[in-house]
Amino acid sequence: MNLDIAAFRAHFPALLTDIAFFDGPGGTQAPAAVGAAMAGAITGPLSNRGSGVLSETNADAAVGGFRQAMADLLGAHPRGVVYGRSATQLAYDFSRHLAKSWGPGDEVVVSRLDHDSNIRPWLQAAEAVGATVRWIEFDPGTTEIDEASVAATITERTRLVAVTAASNLLGTKPPLRRIADAAHAVGALVYVDGVHYTAHAPVDVQELGADFFACSPYKFLGPHCGVLVADPELLESLQPDKLLPSTNEVPERFEFGTLPYEIMAGVTATVDFLAAIAPGTATGRRARLLASAQVLDQHELTLRHRLEAGLADLGDPVTLHSRARERTPTLLVTFPGRSSADAYRYLADQDILAPAGSFYAYEAFRRLDLEDSAALRIGVAPYNDDDDVDRLLAALGGFVAR
Repeated sequence: MNLDIAAFRAHFPALLTDIAFFDGPGGTQAPAAVGAAMAGAITGPLSNRGSGVLSETNADAAVGGFRQAMADLLGAHPRGVVYGRSATQLAYDFSRHLAKSWGPGDEVVVSRLDHDSNIRPWLQAAEAVGATVRWIEFDPGTTEIDEASVAATITERTRLVAVTAASNLLGTKPPLRRIADAAHAVGALVYVDGVHYTAHAPVDVQELGADFFACSPYKFLGPHCGVLVADPELLESLQPDKLLPSTNEVPERFEFGTLPYEIMAGVTATVDFLAAIAPGTATGRRARLLASAQVLDQHELTLRHRLEAGLADLGDPVTLHSRARERTPTLLVTFPGRSSADAYRYLADQDILAPAGSFYAYEAFRRLDLEDSAALRIGVAPYNDDDDVDRLLAALGGFVAR
């Protein structure tokens, strides 16, 4: 089934501005249904959770609906779904929870390919308890994970491996299952940053080998927040610092303060929107989500190929750094002898949004050793179409010809 892109785009009020959005890796536009769900929840009636009156049961339903929706999206158990303000906040929280059992002689493994939010919290937590940090490297030429580095880095002393499922900078999808198997073979846990991956691939946390998997709904058409999933029994084994009267139930023991019910309602609406993209014979939300993921993947892959062909036609004035065999439709480009920031501004003047920067992928950007202080990131989202791609390529042609 092909995506009816015209009908799909009609759900997004932001597209009426005529901006061509290629900033999906930083955050996507949201369909009207998500905004309506959030407005309906917050205007209520709404109060703290309970079972006495409608405002209480509305709040309780928002929480339960959110957990089930994210469980369906990620192939997880609802009791293993933890709400967070952001994926960064969740990584900081869980690095502290897990580090309580670490000490000198223990090792934590991180990846140069990752966003800093899946590096710095683990480095800081390890330093606080005297644990050692070891690094998985990637080849800047191929942008692939160095599997020899994986084998050499994960040892009998490894307690945790933190790795991305897809690079937000380059799009590279590392061999996650092989990394997870190596970690599990020595009894280590695996914390996966799935923020960029979830926007472009169906997720099954068990198949990926993730003990912890974090994502951000605003990267896949939803509201701004973070979500972490894990096996409920694993969560039961962790004891976070918390207020004395707050519940010790899982997953609530990891969620501090009153939850934002309106955001949770928006996340549920997002998952329902995604599940409706590929209507057909599939029964159950999980099955519909998997069917929709196939449709979106084919659409985005087609656009990625058109972009890559168009960039190749521009020749040497443009360098494409995203080269991994398995990657998302995210392209990092630079312009030898030119400023990527200037390219961003040139595009923005034509209502085309493709930002320039290092995008918090600090270690990965340094590893590329670029002459530019920034790079242009072109990220395809489900609502992009052929006209968007044509506008972008024409504008880049104008920039390099100046």
